[in-house]
Amino acid sequence: MAWSNQSIVTEFILKGLSSSWELQVFYFLFFSTVYVATVLGNLLIVLTVLSDPRLHSPMYFLLGNLSFIDMSLASFATPKMIADFLSEYKAISFEGCITQIFFLHLLGGTEIVLLISMSFDRYVAICKPLRYLTIMSRRMCVGLVILSWIVGIFHAMSQLAFTVNLPFCGPNEVDSFFCDLPLVIKLACVDTYILGVFMISTSGMIALVCFILLVISYTIILVTVRQRSSGGSSKALSTCSAHFTVVTLFFGPCIFIYVWPFTNFPIDKVLSVFYTIFTPLLNPVIYTLRNKDVKDSMKKLSSRIFKSSKTGQNP
Repeated sequence: MAWSNQSIVTEFILKGLSSSWELQVFYFLFFSTVYVATVLGNLLIVLTVLSDPRLHSPMYFLLGNLSFIDMSLASFATPKMIADFLSEYKAISFEGCITQIFFLHLLGGTEIVLLISMSFDRYVAICKPLRYLTIMSRRMCVGLVILSWIVGIFHAMSQLAFTVNLPFCGPNEVDSFFCDLPLVIKLACVDTYILGVFMISTSGMIALVCFILLVISYTIILVTVRQRSSGGSSKALSTCSAHFTVVTLFFGPCIFIYVWPFTNFPIDKVLSVFYTIFTPLLNPVIYTLRNKDVKDSMKKLSSRIFKSSKTGQNP
């Protein structure tokens, strides 16, 4: 694939979610609320994990990093989508489009590895409890987080290696609210079948294989948990079911979109909204509703913030 960068397209037009002005006003209000809630929810988890010494354990360290990634995932395209709802000309520059693709795959690849790390953490905690603190040491946790970002960077670069040099000389309308690789490469002026196959093997199949491995991993964990009947086992079951719910919400839309990149389904837009906006919102909700320690720590942090703000107003 020896393509030269002969693009004459300098910008792409994002079709968005709807052409109806009434719907766009509704979407503006709705997604603005969802975005603010997503950022505040994940930011609260990050601050809670950092501020409470009781949460300075491997599981919560990984959870805090997941919340940071989710906050970033919700921010790479959502602010522009919200602004575009009030704009008639929904354009994004070629460089901006490539940047969105890069951050989508960077954050997506990083989250995949982090979710696998969280699964490994739960496996060690439940199946090898006596060796948990030895295996999941601070060095191991930091190493897993660094590894997840390295994998994310390499994954994003592999997706852009050929895309940035594709010649775009014809239609420039992207049928979505952000630039996603399957939609953008369809606009190239050359046959992109080989690139599509490469995308399936590096995005779709990797997501599918990782999801299957995670299902097997959590199945082993849940079988181990069910063999016990103590209160600690009940807590472990609740934690693992929350983790598995998050895994399903993240991987489901990704697999559907990237395993069939040559076919454009009407539900693709809904799935794109789900895994870039709603999944980052649901993650903090799922973890806080099913985790007493996090809820208690959040209440204490909120109480401290409220008291300090009250003290500042009344010197």
